[in-house]
Amino acid sequence: MFFKNLFRRISSRDFWLKLFFPFIGLASLIWFLVRVIPKPSRASYPCMQVAAPLASSFVVYIIGLLGSITAFRIMKVQFNKAKYVSGSLALVVFLSLSGWFFINSAFPAKAKMADDPPVNQPIGEAQGVFPGRVVWSWNPDATNENCNPSTFGDTWYHSNNYNQIIVDGMLSEVLQALTGETTDSAAWRVVFEYHNSVVRDKGAVNYASGEKIFIKLNATSAWDGNFNTYDLSDKNNSYYAVSETSPAIVTAVLRHLTNVVGVAQADIYIGDPMKHIYKHNYDLWHAEFPNVHYLDNDDYSGLGREQVTTSTTAKIYYSDNGSVLREGVWYPYNPGTDVPVHNDNLYAIFKEAEYMINLPMLKGHKRAGVTMFAKNHFGSHIRGDAAHLHNGLLAPMEMENGVTRPGYGLYRIQVDLMSHSLLGKKNLIYIMDALWATDHELGKPIKWSMAPFNEDYMSSIFASMDPVAIESVGYDFLRSEFTEERGEGLYVQMDGTDDYLHQAADSSNWADGIIYDPDSTGELFASLGVHEHWNDAVNKKYTRNLETGDGIELIQLLHDPSAIKTETEIAQSFALLQNFPNPFNPSTTIAYKLENAGQIELVIYNALGQKIETLVNTAQPAGYHEVKWTGANHASGVYFYRLYINSQDNTQVLQRKMLLVK
Repeated sequence: MFFKNLFRRISSRDFWLKLFFPFIGLASLIWFLVRVIPKPSRASYPCMQVAAPLASSFVVYIIGLLGSITAFRIMKVQFNKAKYVSGSLALVVFLSLSGWFFINSAFPAKAKMADDPPVNQPIGEAQGVFPGRVVWSWNPDATNENCNPSTFGDTWYHSNNYNQIIVDGMLSEVLQALTGETTDSAAWRVVFEYHNSVVRDKGAVNYASGEKIFIKLNATSAWDGNFNTYDLSDKNNSYYAVSETSPAIVTAVLRHLTNVVGVAQADIYIGDPMKHIYKHNYDLWHAEFPNVHYLDNDDYSGLGREQVTTSTTAKIYYSDNGSVLREGVWYPYNPGTDVPVHNDNLYAIFKEAEYMINLPMLKGHKRAGVTMFAKNHFGSHIRGDAAHLHNGLLAPMEMENGVTRPGYGLYRIQVDLMSHSLLGKKNLIYIMDALWATDHELGKPIKWSMAPFNEDYMSSIFASMDPVAIESVGYDFLRSEFTEERGEGLYVQMDGTDDYLHQAADSSNWADGIIYDPDSTGELFASLGVHEHWNDAVNKKYTRNLETGDGIELIQLLHDPSAIKTETEIAQSFALLQNFPNPFNPSTTIAYKLENAGQIELVIYNALGQKIETLVNTAQPAGYHEVKWTGANHASGVYFYRLYINSQDNTQVLQRKMLLVK
């Protein structure tokens, strides 16, 4: 571990910044003076805000260095003249300045990290059928703990490294727990009726046939050079297999929408409009859902993709009015393009779709601290990149280069994105992918240390109807995991990371002089949801869990195999999983696990207890097994499926219930 941490620190940019700090500091000082002396107003430019802390640290560095040298020389002269009192004073000055020099040269322009926030002090107004509810499902069997994300051709997004049927079940249980329903169809009905009634003012109506749904992905790594342009297959390079929306969660959502809600495949659109859909994802999804629209930024019609179209009427207006967001302020700095940014056009799909399901991967972020639902919309405007939006974040040039906008009460671009009519209000439900969560936006999946993960992948799914509450919970997980002791990126610890959540929760926290009105309609919001921090990282309790306030309620569905098995199941050494989808039509999948090989019989019974079909009757090896049942020639109704295993002593049985709806 010592050598691992040593290598990590040596290979970090912070190490090299310290090593070459005298040269960087001198260059920053010269650059700052040359730019600011002729025109003092340039001191407010973002590039100057980055150079200023480096330049000032360099000045302190020089003062400490020259002062300590001077004091040392005076000390030698005084001691040689036997003037011990003045020599001792010079010695004290030398030691003090040397210490000052060492500290400031070792930690130049150090980013300010956030203090521990106050716990269980909610702000804002909770949203949802159960206000402020966030549901968290964790199942370590969803991912392969032996997966090495860097293995080319066999990384985290390959099917052998995740269990699709378990992910399907996790999505079912978070939806049911979020709505208080006991079936997937009832849960989705509640989701649509709440969204249409409360969020959209359309009345308590369910999904209507023909309405389009857009699934917004987080395709962070899909830029030119990171894939083969001829077929969109991935390349083995430095950004291979970074963490982004996982194929398993997309498959689960598609199955729910088509098999449970009844959305026609032709009414579903998938993509990250600024990016691409990799070959491995397209091949997987298209095989099961051939009529879904797979969107791409470029013309890859020959590969089955559809190029996204831009809109001239779908716009977002940034509420800083050009005072913060600027073009042309990034390295290399070009003053000729330093112009304010007032608005952006969006892609047409955001206007054409009636609903959107934003599917981000939970991660930290080098500029924003965290990236979840709000930050995922940096790829929703029609420009080639999002550099012009970075000034609305904590560290526009990334944390290592200076946190120039720390703290609270500053304009935050995320609030505009969360409150926009197309990017915020159209979001049907907030489902967050945390199967392969990591410390920053371009990081590969890493194993988590905090309980209950205990050096395994996060293997989690979160869901909520409150956009502020779910990002607050995600922030608590990230800030509790990625600490200095953990040894990974500390981006989530930047001071003010949750400033945008404070402002989204309560308009009284808006930045001075800022009125968030991204649609430019004059219709403002008072609260988008509720924000608070849990009591501690062990119990993870919010005020509604503790019955001490009207903040967040975190429902924890923890599937630790050693904890949730009954004594009987442990003795039987096999498990029968809930079928998916349920209710189903035309088919469903039944899965079971065997810890030891045995003679297996899987039988279907109707509600009267009559055996109607035997699906499996053979000896099978230990491991995970699946079988499909179509329910052909059978009427709608309740059915039971039983799994028999013959042991040396007797026959053991497990049974579950399912519902066929035609």
